[in-house]
Amino acid sequence: MNIASSSSLPLTGYGWDTDWEATFAPYAEQGLVVGRVVRVDRGLCDIVTAEGTLRADTALVTPRDPLKVICTGDWAAVDTVADPPLVRAYLPRRTAFVRNTSSKRSEGQILAANVDHAIIAVPLTGDLDLGRIERFLALAWESGAQPLVVLTKADLVPDPVVLSYLVQDVETTAPGVQVLTVSAAEGEGIEILQAIVAGGTSVLLGQSGAGKSTLANALLGAEVMEVQAIRDVDGKGRHTTTTRNLLALPGGGVLIDTPGLRGVGLWDAETGVGQVFSEIEELAGQCRFHDCAHEAEPGCAVLAALEDGSLSERRLESYRKLIRENQRILAKTDARLRAEIRRDWKIKGAIGREAMEAKRNGFR
Repeated sequence: MNIASSSSLPLTGYGWDTDWEATFAPYAEQGLVVGRVVRVDRGLCDIVTAEGTLRADTALVTPRDPLKVICTGDWAAVDTVADPPLVRAYLPRRTAFVRNTSSKRSEGQILAANVDHAIIAVPLTGDLDLGRIERFLALAWESGAQPLVVLTKADLVPDPVVLSYLVQDVETTAPGVQVLTVSAAEGEGIEILQAIVAGGTSVLLGQSGAGKSTLANALLGAEVMEVQAIRDVDGKGRHTTTTRNLLALPGGGVLIDTPGLRGVGLWDAETGVGQVFSEIEELAGQCRFHDCAHEAEPGCAVLAALEDGSLSERRLESYRKLIRENQRILAKTDARLRAEIRRDWKIKGAIGREAMEAKRNGFR
């Protein structure tokens, strides 16, 4: 990372560097002040600047497109002469973590910007939801950040053999991604995680009860985030974080803590899905037909791997599910893609009817 000039040194701990400084230069000539957004709340945002933290109005940067609204992690150009201070613009994002909203309108929602590491917290209490992990990983890869799966509450799995099997299952689910086992209560694995996040901006993701607030406190070295005890009934914690907050870490780097995500819908994440299921994508390249759907085609390398056991049925079904979901989301905003999907459905329907007709004729 290139360190910025001495005038902005107070912001280097928040990720400021010479590349950001060059991008901000035109705004600096206008007398605007740079700062990083640490929290957004109802048209206002808290921004840390070289002179301290201020609250600014975001009315001037509130477009209709939900993907272009200012969010935690953005670098903002602030007019500090105005009363109250106004955000005039934000710098182009290097990365952006986006999910599909749970609304029927199917809109993208940006959760965090300019993130280097996407930490996916997964509790080792209860059954592991491998499909949910794959979903989080697809969004993380698509964002441009480096994913990291952190298995929390390891102290609640006393049997080392069981723990080893759980870790192995997740590693198989997350090819090319580091899987780290931690226990915030006992300090296990925290030093390794601190070393990873010290090098940039990290976003902490996961469902409610994943132990994110406890993990954030361990990284911060203080009880900054509120933590509520897990329920005895199902081992789940309560929702403790209600906004996305950017916090400076004592060992370097910054952390964006997010509320527990009940819905993790894909949003234009085809590339991310491909990286999560890299072994299936590689097999697909070996199929006889370049447009193979991996369902009944001759010479399908994916189905061959499924038959010989080198590819699990659960993994393939999860891949198919995420691909279909991503196509549906894109089709809602792309008329051409909608037409292609309808045409594909008709072709598959015709093939299915022909197969049924041939089967019936065979029994006559």
